[in-house]
Amino acid sequence: MKISILDQSPISSNQTAEEALNESMELAQMGERLGYERFWMTEHHDLPGLACSAPEVVLSYIGAKTDAIRLGTGAVLLPHYKPYKIAEIHHQLATLFPDRIDLGIGRAPGGSAEVTNALNDNFLQNVYKMPELVGELLAYLKDQVPKVSASPIPSASPTPWMLGTSEKSAVFAGEFGLSYVFGQFMSDEDGQEIAQQYVDAFTPGKQAQTPQIIVTISAICAETTAKAEEIALSPLIWQLQKEKGNEGHGIPSIQEAKNYPLTDKERERLESMKQRMIIGDPQETWAQMQEIQAKCQADEIMIMTSPYSPEDRVRSYEYIAGEVFKR
Repeated sequence: MKISILDQSPISSNQTAEEALNESMELAQMGERLGYERFWMTEHHDLPGLACSAPEVVLSYIGAKTDAIRLGTGAVLLPHYKPYKIAEIHHQLATLFPDRIDLGIGRAPGGSAEVTNALNDNFLQNVYKMPELVGELLAYLKDQVPKVSASPIPSASPTPWMLGTSEKSAVFAGEFGLSYVFGQFMSDEDGQEIAQQYVDAFTPGKQAQTPQIIVTISAICAETTAKAEEIALSPLIWQLQKEKGNEGHGIPSIQEAKNYPLTDKERERLESMKQRMIIGDPQETWAQMQEIQAKCQADEIMIMTSPYSPEDRVRSYEYIAGEVFKR
């Protein structure tokens, strides 16, 4: 099984954004040492607990500090931007770090309505134009646009991936012949059905010869399930706080999370969120990852882990890698 890292550059309540970004760099270095396939960064805007508003900038820093692990934007939110500029950015990265760059394409706003308006006056119109925008972006990546080149042209073009959480995105990726990333941790949809829709819609030769699927999960792995449950409480409580518009100064400590006064409705919501996560010891985590891989025909599992403690985050990835690669 190939495994990869999805990083949001989370800021804990006792950290600065600078510290969180350096933790991301060190996490990428660790992932490279342990054998993780790729390191992707998300794009979010105006969230006090996340430091990843410009993943392409951070990836240039991480690329200079690593040697081989693939690096990617997961995802660049295309409706906010002109395809030409996105092609330029990723060509620049691919020129600096040959044959290491992935371009994940998404269409979510990545922030509030106010942030969306601050980024782009025509976001919704551009969402409806996604097929046109993606086609234009792919043409620039292939250097197939007359009289316009998204230079510098790298020796190895960035690899495009379509990210999504629904049947619509899966079919879209398949029809474009793109590799597909299913965000299971954000979706209530049946991953098995969505994966099959993608495979059935896949058109060989447009971008890739065969369908490729990455499933992205949220996981907390520790030496015991009880410890993993304790660690997972911090990001879960922070998610509840975000939904109430009260995310404070970042991910709360475990003690702060334990002290958070939950309403009955929030307890139900907490249990619902836990169902989207893998929380367990290494053997339990491995077993659930295998189940997801088989169910979704996944070529790779990408893991997002965002606890309060950077040490707990590193250990979680270490436990998972140790369990996966010992086989």
